[in-house]
Amino acid sequence: MKISFLSVILFTVMPFLLPAQYPNYRVSNPASKRPNEVTIAIDPVNPLNLAAGANLKFYYYSTDGGQTWTEGELYSSFGVSGDPCVTFDPEGNLYFGHLSYPIFGYWIDRIVVQKSTDGGLTWNDGAGVGYLPHKNQDKEWLIADHTQSQYRNSLYVAWTEFDKYGSSNPEDSSRIRFSRSTDFGDTWSVPLIVSDVSGDCRDSDNTVEGAVPAVGPNGEVYLSWAGPPGIMFDKSADGGATFGKDVFVANMPGGWDFNVQGIDRCNGMPVTLCDIGQSSFRDRIYVVWSDQRNGSDNTDVFLIKSDDGGATWDGFKKVNDDNTHRHQFFHWATIDPVTGNVYVVFYDRRNTAGNETDVFLAKSSDGGETFENVKVSQSAFTPNKNVFFGDYINIAAYNGKVYPIWMRMDGNNMSIWTAVIDETAPVIPQVESPVVISFALLQNYPNPFNPVTSISYRIAEPTTVRLSVVNITGRSVAELVDRFQTPGDYSVEWDAGNLQSGIYFYRLTAGKFRQQRKCILVK
Repeated sequence: MKISFLSVILFTVMPFLLPAQYPNYRVSNPASKRPNEVTIAIDPVNPLNLAAGANLKFYYYSTDGGQTWTEGELYSSFGVSGDPCVTFDPEGNLYFGHLSYPIFGYWIDRIVVQKSTDGGLTWNDGAGVGYLPHKNQDKEWLIADHTQSQYRNSLYVAWTEFDKYGSSNPEDSSRIRFSRSTDFGDTWSVPLIVSDVSGDCRDSDNTVEGAVPAVGPNGEVYLSWAGPPGIMFDKSADGGATFGKDVFVANMPGGWDFNVQGIDRCNGMPVTLCDIGQSSFRDRIYVVWSDQRNGSDNTDVFLIKSDDGGATWDGFKKVNDDNTHRHQFFHWATIDPVTGNVYVVFYDRRNTAGNETDVFLAKSSDGGETFENVKVSQSAFTPNKNVFFGDYINIAAYNGKVYPIWMRMDGNNMSIWTAVIDETAPVIPQVESPVVISFALLQNYPNPFNPVTSISYRIAEPTTVRLSVVNITGRSVAELVDRFQTPGDYSVEWDAGNLQSGIYFYRLTAGKFRQQRKCILVK
């Protein structure tokens, strides 16, 4: 009688959808100590060309897909006073929107849009938008129409107008303004008032603020913002010439202006998106925001969507998938126009203590129904509330290439960073130390193995598991890899089958679910 032993060895691997650490690249020059409020865009004509901006007047460009960056300072006769926003039009022209502070004028007396035709190497003096003496124009956002509609190449900018910025006088109010350009940014239309209800001028919860436009597949213009009722929405069906009646989207418990420890001020203003590509979610509108409905120590990021042009809105989803009472804050969102995937970037403290902060990315490939979260920063940082941190971060995506951009603070110095995420490249999981579970299968040669031998184990998160059968000398005789997407209790059975044929049967059981696999004996 001959007895031999075989064992089953399990190697657990990091969650299948989470790749190895993404490389981080510094965008800002090390000599620049206080850049903040970042923005990024991808040139659709040459997606290796990227542009970025930061407060107060920094511009950046990259020609190698974000691995190296050149920094410069923007100048205009209108002045450059922060709230940077960059965008490309379909022809590859680059635009930089910002606030003003002219020599012969006053602080934020207009919005300014400057143009570059060489990817950010050089810039024109810019055009002023929305100048109305004695009023302040603030917190703009700029986009271009990339559709095939009659409005293609149009530029749109929305912002908040204050009767007097910071005023507590009840006679002073704020409103959402909007303007468009149909000649590549050279001239701009007389601004419209979009918001039906005004806010105050305190630059806080009761101020109407954070207007971010989006474009629909047929050239519709969509716009959301935050104010006293919560998040409001309006749209234009004629390329921004006229707007309709405001629609309520969602409440914001605690308001859009809230406290996060270590940050001098924090906001949860909404970001508006629309899928204009050819995905199954084409024409779906998304609004992404953050608030403290779950507690003042637990800021979360949320998404809501509409499939009828913004007339009605589904129930909202939580974007961050942690179960902690920790902050996720300063979100921004984008849609890959080729794949239709939705990406949200935000600061995150789920894995840290105190005010230590990471950067996370959430991805939805099912139209905003579910999100996968992954950390994209290589190390945490701790902000100092005595140093102005800025009001937002940003993200851009195109054809599987995703570029979140954010600020970090080390001591009192700030720097700008991006991660280069290529979803078209093969995913190589991060391997942890093997977890080995062994048991013996007794063989009384030439009789077959005992009919069935099994082991049980628990999977805590989506995991790739390698199952190997090895003989007593360590030689692998059978192997297969399975991906377990659902956490839970599992049992594995090996059925020797017919030893001479070299066929083994592997059965996976999870609850009532039972599935049989077959693996071949390795000679």
